[in-house]
Amino acid sequence: MEIRTITAPFTDEVLSSLKVGDIVNVSGTIFCGRDAVLPKLVKKIENGTFDETGIDLKGGVIFHTAVSRAGVGPTSSNKAELEGTMPQLTKAGIRMFLGKGELKDETIQMFNEYNAVYAVIAPVTALLNSKVLSQKCLAYPELGMEAFYELQVDKFPCIIAAAHGERLS
Repeated sequence: MEIRTITAPFTDEVLSSLKVGDIVNVSGTIFCGRDAVLPKLVKKIENGTFDETGIDLKGGVIFHTAVSRAGVGPTSSNKAELEGTMPQLTKAGIRMFLGKGELKDETIQMFNEYNAVYAVIAPVTALLNSKVLSQKCLAYPELGMEAFYELQVDKFPCIIAAAHGERLS
């Protein structure tokens, strides 16, 4: 099986070409957030103040993880605090979510509406940490490792788990 390298932020053409089961390496800019920070960002989106952050989510990727000295590794994307943020973040421009766990059917159908995808990453912190070129805290630094981070990555390995209304079975 061919492993493709795709670079974020993504175009609609790249996203349309992805199929469930594809193995891809993600390069470029990805955002990191989990339970403590993503609901805060969604509140800003809902109350119309997100633009004040200066963060551009268009075509972006959110990796459900914390950023610490120990590295990065996926957390469960199907936790209510995370999966519940996906509709608003997708409407705001996010086109790929990275994490682990099975998502609800309605979430997968919502991705189809926006040409968005979900990819799973095996919990291999040492490998992922070796793919991080740089990291920068963008918002909520008081949350420490659960703040909203931006990473520059090179060939982050993942498997497309949901796309175009379909899922891995």
